[in-house]
Amino acid sequence: MKGLLSSLFLLLTAAAVSAQVSFGDASRFNNDWRFHLGDTPEAITAAFDDSRWQPVSLPHDWSVLGTLSPAFASGTGYLPGGIAWYRKQFDGKDLSAEEVYLYFEGVYNRSSVWLNGHLLGERPSGYISFLYDLTPWLNREGTNTLAVRVDHSRIADSRFYTGSGIYRDVWLVQAGPVHFAQWGVGYRAKSLDDRQAVVAVDTEIEGLGARKAQLQLTLRDAAGTVVARASAKAAARQTTELKLSRPHRWDLDDPYLYTLSAEIVSGPEVLDHAETTVGLRTLQFDADKGFALNGRWMKVKGVCLHHDAGVLGAAVPEEVWERRLLALKGIGANAIRTSHNPQSPVFYDLCDRLGLLVMDEAFDEWEYPKRKWVEGWNVGTPALDGTYDFFEAWGETDLRDMVRRDRNHPSIFLWSIGNEVDYPNDPYSHPILDGGNNDFKQPAYGGYNPDAPRAERIGEIAQRLAAVVRSVDTSRPVTGALAGVAMSNQTAYPEAVDVVGYNYTEARYAADHATYPHRILYGSENSGNYAAWTAVRDNEFIFGQFIWTGTDYLGESNAWPSRGFHTGLLDFGSFPKPRGRFFASLWSERPVCYVGTSPKLPAVQGRPGRGDSTDARDIWNYEDGQMIRVVCYTNAASAALFLNGSQVGERQPYNRETGIIGWDVPFAPGTLKAVAYDASGREESSYEIHTCLRPASLRVSADRTELRPGQVAHLTVEILDDNGHFVPFGDNEITCSIDGPAHLLGLEGSDNRDMGDYTDNVQRAYQGRLLAYVRGGLSPVPVRTRPGAVLPAYGGPARPAGPVTIRFSTPLLPPAEITLTVTE
Repeated sequence: MKGLLSSLFLLLTAAAVSAQVSFGDASRFNNDWRFHLGDTPEAITAAFDDSRWQPVSLPHDWSVLGTLSPAFASGTGYLPGGIAWYRKQFDGKDLSAEEVYLYFEGVYNRSSVWLNGHLLGERPSGYISFLYDLTPWLNREGTNTLAVRVDHSRIADSRFYTGSGIYRDVWLVQAGPVHFAQWGVGYRAKSLDDRQAVVAVDTEIEGLGARKAQLQLTLRDAAGTVVARASAKAAARQTTELKLSRPHRWDLDDPYLYTLSAEIVSGPEVLDHAETTVGLRTLQFDADKGFALNGRWMKVKGVCLHHDAGVLGAAVPEEVWERRLLALKGIGANAIRTSHNPQSPVFYDLCDRLGLLVMDEAFDEWEYPKRKWVEGWNVGTPALDGTYDFFEAWGETDLRDMVRRDRNHPSIFLWSIGNEVDYPNDPYSHPILDGGNNDFKQPAYGGYNPDAPRAERIGEIAQRLAAVVRSVDTSRPVTGALAGVAMSNQTAYPEAVDVVGYNYTEARYAADHATYPHRILYGSENSGNYAAWTAVRDNEFIFGQFIWTGTDYLGESNAWPSRGFHTGLLDFGSFPKPRGRFFASLWSERPVCYVGTSPKLPAVQGRPGRGDSTDARDIWNYEDGQMIRVVCYTNAASAALFLNGSQVGERQPYNRETGIIGWDVPFAPGTLKAVAYDASGREESSYEIHTCLRPASLRVSADRTELRPGQVAHLTVEILDDNGHFVPFGDNEITCSIDGPAHLLGLEGSDNRDMGDYTDNVQRAYQGRLLAYVRGGLSPVPVRTRPGAVLPAYGGPARPAGPVTIRFSTPLLPPAEITLTVTE
C-alpha cells in the first residue's frame, strides 16, 4: 500500500460492552470492592478478613489520590505508585448462565487475578483489555471471592502519568456454552458507493461443535428501520455478506451510525446476541495529494492526548471525555492521537458519535527502555524502568488484542505500532548520527554510540508488528511516529509501515518527499507553532499534523513544583487556552476572533523585541500609558481594534506570514474590543475584554441541571468584580459543600505549579476560575473535608434521587449556590 492507498469498508462499532467482548449478557461489576495499598499475598484466600480495607467503587486510580511529593518521579507527575490489592465478594446463586467471565477494560499494571484462591491469569500491560473465564472455579451455591493484585512498584516506568489500579470499568459476562468469541464480530468491506454498500461480516463462534444453528444478521438505520438482513448456517468461523442500498456515510460533520444485531439461533432459542453500531466511510491516502475521507481531500487537524484528566487521574468518566472532545472539536480539531497507548473503550465510542478521526497507538517503547526522568523534564539522571521487560512475551498479543478490540470503530483511521522508538541513542544508535546528523540535535544524545543497540533492529521489529496488525485488519494503514528520521531512513522501518509519521521534523518534509516519492507523510507529533502548521497548509503532500498536546496532562513534569506538561491547547480543566484560540483561528471553519495582550518588550542590542505571542491572555489591566502589544487571533480577512468605543490604529488585513494581527496601544482602562470583517467588509465576529476591579463575587454555572446516579456534571466557578466582569487574576481559595444525593469527584484549578492537596473539597482558583466535578449518587467512600464543610454521608442508597444544593464559598465574598436534580 504505497503511493495511493485506498480502502473501502464498513465499520462495526460498540454500542454496548457486548460489542467489546462480543458475546453474552454483560453488566458492570464496579461496586462493592475493597482496596488496600500494600502487598498482602494472603488476600487471595476466601477466609482473609478485609473488613478494615477501604470500600471503593471502580474505576479507581490510587495514585492521583496520593500526596504529591518531590520524592517521586517527575515523569509521572510526582505521584506515588506501589503495590495494592482489590477484593470483591459476590453470590454465585445470582448467576444463572452456564458460563461466567470477567472482563477488565484496563488495569495499571502487572495485574494478577484470583477467584476463590485460584489464579485466573496475569496481564502485565496497563492499557489493554482482557477477559478471564470464571466458570471452572465458580461456587454456584454461595459466596465467591475475587482478588486482584496490582504491581506498580516500578513508579518511574513511564515518561508520563499512568495512574495505578483498576482505573477502567469491569464487566461480568454471562453466556451460554455457544457464544460469539471475544471481539468475535468483525468486517471486511467489499464495496461502498452512493448506490450500494456490500460488506462481509466476519464472525467467530465458540462452543458450537456439531450443534446445528443459524447466524442471523440485521442492520437498522438511525430511526430503527431494518435496511438489510442476512442469514447462514452457523460455523466456528464464517463470512456473511450484507447489502445496503443508498448508504448514509459516516463523516466528520455527519457521524451517522447504523445498528447491527448478530444472533446465533437454534430453533426458537437465541443462543447468543451481540449488538453494535455501524459506520460507513472510505479512506484514501496518496503520496502527493494527502488524505481523503469519503473522496474529499482534506487536512487532518489533530492533537495528541494522554489518558488522564488532571485531578481525576486516569479514572476518567464518560462525561469528562465528552466535554473534552467537544471542546477540541470546537476549536477546529478533527482528529485525536491516543498518545501513546490504547484508550478506554468509551473514548472510541465518543469519537464515533462526535465525528473525530483517531490514530490508535499501541506502544511508547519496544524491547529496550527509554530514559524516564525522575528529577524534572530532561533533568538529572534518568531511570530505566518501563514496559520493555514483557515486550517480547506480550507485545504481539497486546497489539493484536488492541486491533481486535478497536477495529470496529469508524473513527479509527490509522494503527500506530509505536512512538519515538527510534529516538537517537535512546536506546538505538547508527553511524549516520556522526557528524551531527541527528534530527533532535540535543547534545545529551550525541553522535553514534557503537555500544548501543543497532538501529536495524527497529526495522526488523516494525516489520513483525505491522504483520500482526494486517493479520487482523487491512482496511486501515499501519503507521509509526518517527523521531530520528535520519537514522530510521537507514532501516526497514519506514517501508514496513504504510504511512510514515514524522515527529518535530518538518524541515525534512520536502527533501524526503523528493527522495522517497512514494512515501505517504504527515506530522505525527508537532509543536504548537505557526511554522509547524504552515508546513501542512502549504504542502499538499503532507496530509496533516498532531499537535503536542490537546490538553495539559499529568507527568513529564519540570522540576518541582510542576504537576505535568503545560503545552496543551486546553488546560487541565479542558478550558481553551490562548494557544487553543490561536489554533481555532487556523483550523476552524466558523468565524473566530480573540484578543490577547502583553507588555510590549523593547528591542535589545539592536535586535527587535520578541514576536507576537500565541499565549497572549485576554486581560486589560496595566499601568496608565504603558505600551501594550495587542494581538488578534482570527480567520477573518481583516480586523480593527476599539478602545472605549474609539478605533485604535488602522484596520489590518490577515497576516499570512504570522497568522496574527497586532497593534501597539498605550493602556487606558475600560473596554478593549476587536472586530473581525469578511472580505466584503461585513462584520462577522468580535471579542472584548475589560479592565477588572477587585474580586467581589462568585458565579457558578453547570453543563447540566439534571443527572442520573453515576453521571457527572461540570460546575464552573468564576470570580467577578463589582461590575460583573470576570477577574482573570482571581486566586481565591474556594470550598465546595454539597447537600443532597451527589458527591464531589474533584476540584480542578488548572495551575501546573499548585502542588497542594487535591483529594479534599478545598482548592485555590487559578486565573479566575475553578472547575468542580460532581457525580450523582452518594459516594461509596468517605469524602475528605476541611473543618466547617457540609458533604453528604457516604455509602448506601439512602437518597438515590432528589435535589442537590452545591455551595461554593471563599473568605470575604458572598457564597454562590446552584441546585441540580438527581433523577431515578
